[in-house]
Amino acid sequence: MIEPTLYVKKSDDLVMFIVAVYVDDRLLTGPDAAYLENFKTQIMTEFEMIDLELMRYFLGMEIIQTDELIMIHQAKYARDLLRKFKMESCKPVYTTLAIGDKLIKNDGADEANGLIYRSIIGSILYLAATRPDIMFSTSLLSRFMQSPSEIHFKAAKRVLRYIKGTVNYGIKYSRTDSSELQGYIDSDWAGSLDDSKSTRGFCFSFSSGMFSWNSKKQEVVAQSSVEAEYIAISTVVNHIQWLRKILVDLGISSD
Repeated sequence: MIEPTLYVKKSDDLVMFIVAVYVDDRLLTGPDAAYLENFKTQIMTEFEMIDLELMRYFLGMEIIQTDELIMIHQAKYARDLLRKFKMESCKPVYTTLAIGDKLIKNDGADEANGLIYRSIIGSILYLAATRPDIMFSTSLLSRFMQSPSEIHFKAAKRVLRYIKGTVNYGIKYSRTDSSELQGYIDSDWAGSLDDSKSTRGFCFSFSSGMFSWNSKKQEVVAQSSVEAEYIAISTVVNHIQWLRKILVDLGISSD
């Protein structure tokens, strides 16, 4: 298995069940309900385990399952997040960053409360697990965690205001016969005003919903926009190979 936290039981090349492990939490799925029940019974004879039946909540994520779709969101976590930072009554905005904002490390503004700033960024990074729409802004703001200014703090609070207006956002996976793996990638050029490094972003969808995304500043300074794009592509190609191997391990063929 290419992914060490993923286990697959096969019989004659048919996937019988899949187990995903995170510390002491486990997700179990498969096409044969009787086979799954037998596996759970065997596990419970060896380990103390609580069976939560159909998955509805996992690691802060809420899951809605019907015959036609699966919806993953973190609405409760988002509301708790707003309450934690006393932003539950704030006025919503509908962009994560203000148009024209150019954030830099040494902007001349007063120093902000670094402890609270880091707590905000860490919290919204966790929310980004189901919210690709806040990935770029959160990644950008994480660059200033060492010594944030009031300008950075205001930008972080703007993300919270955006979350206020989009609390119920998440990802929907609809029933479909498609097995197409699609990826999109882009990069700016020298977008970081502090070191002239470029920022790349990518997202991947399989069948009907997005399942992998990222935004990160590149490690080297690109000499042109073309070079920045090639650097981004090389990173994403490696990610594609990893994703394809996971799909193969799961017995899924992708177009």
